[in-house]
Amino acid sequence: MSVLAALLDRSVEQIADAAADVRRFDRETIRTVADVWDNNLFPLVWAASTSDTDQRERRATAALEWMAGFGERRRGWMTEQAAMAGYDIEPLLPPAAPYIPGRDSLGHVMAPQYRLTRQNVDGLVPDYDLATASVRHFQVERGGTHLTAFLELVADRAFRIEESESAPPALVNVWLDGVTDAAFDSSDTRGVTLDAGPTGITVSLGAGGRLRAATGEYRLDDRSWHLSSAGRRADAVVPPRSGRPDRRQPPAPHPGTDAYAAAALLHWAMLELRSVRYAHRADHVPVLGLCEAFSRAGHAIMEAGSRRGSRRRESAFRAVIRTWAERGGPELSDWFAGFLNKRAGRPDLVEMPRAADRTRTSRTDGVLLPGPPAQAVLVMAAWTAAHTRYGSERPATARLQLALPPGRGEGSSARWRLRTVSCANPDAFHLDTAAFQGPGRLVQVGEPRAACSLDLHQGALSIAASDGWNADPSVSSPVPA
Repeated sequence: MSVLAALLDRSVEQIADAAADVRRFDRETIRTVADVWDNNLFPLVWAASTSDTDQRERRATAALEWMAGFGERRRGWMTEQAAMAGYDIEPLLPPAAPYIPGRDSLGHVMAPQYRLTRQNVDGLVPDYDLATASVRHFQVERGGTHLTAFLELVADRAFRIEESESAPPALVNVWLDGVTDAAFDSSDTRGVTLDAGPTGITVSLGAGGRLRAATGEYRLDDRSWHLSSAGRRADAVVPPRSGRPDRRQPPAPHPGTDAYAAAALLHWAMLELRSVRYAHRADHVPVLGLCEAFSRAGHAIMEAGSRRGSRRRESAFRAVIRTWAERGGPELSDWFAGFLNKRAGRPDLVEMPRAADRTRTSRTDGVLLPGPPAQAVLVMAAWTAAHTRYGSERPATARLQLALPPGRGEGSSARWRLRTVSCANPDAFHLDTAAFQGPGRLVQVGEPRAACSLDLHQGALSIAASDGWNADPSVSSPVPA
């Protein structure tokens, strides 16, 4: 149980570290760590909610085994974080099961995620024509102290399919880590080559675009992959789809009204944190405030659950919830009170703030900066081509995440803030690695909501938007991540 609680506490610490300075905002770490607790929080509270030591340990072991069964990466994360908390987790877990590709609801084998190696790239080329592929989505993003990239490529199939001509195109999704060089222009997006060698990975895009990185992975998003030569080989060895789940989730019966309220509140917070996966949400989630509120939550749940007698346990969980709300302060008090009232049926645990207090702590108003040209740090830049998805026409878009300095009157010690802005149908989009080199002048020409061009680091990032941006890039979000 101590290990399980420590993993939750380490998660909150890890998320807080990823958002401590938005100039090095690590959106992917926040998303992946918060995602761990989507289906593991209620088993944790169930495991903790007994004063019988042996029973608690049996429950916690079942919860750990369930958590570790979500693949090699999840197990590796658990081992690493438990070690940082002073625990060796391997003796508590069964041997890792070998990875086996799955099958979809039709019984078709699904494409696994491959490491970008020369052998795997050579296996991709016979089935998909990369030479004529086009870039649908291009994204470079800062993740802590290094850069990552994501590409979505539209590639022609080199094999026959049995479906109609309206079948969705085949997509090759590429993830790169440790990006050292990037160059992209939205006017040059056709033709791709992948080169994976011992010194790293190079992706050539069009005539002049490129990405260089230390490591990478790719996955086919193609419902016809089972008809490719690689898919047919996989189909011959992957067992048929079973009607029953391979693993059973640990039971998590209702642990008591207030224990359930604590679990539901923390689960809601993890979902809020996980929502940074959507770029437009990243600057609206109070990451550091939530981490402050739920600091040492695992330890608190373990202590409250171990109390003898259901009344004592419920009283302890009520105290835990109130402590969380107090730490959240006025900024989060309306969220806490609203959730406990509407979702947990406990409006009496935390007092709803007065209307005047909610107005003072509103998160809807931006913070004014000294005025253009403003200083900014580029956190993420993305471009998406116009395309059709699920029968709907999607316009071309450009999206930026910028770290902006404190607003007027906030003082030099105030936190930088994250700002996410986007535009539809950009006339031009150009990115070079130098755009990520640190603070630079953010130069805007024109009105943000009308025809406007934006330049950072003297052309390393330049975007022209004839229809303007969805918001003023020089006004920072009122929620410091």
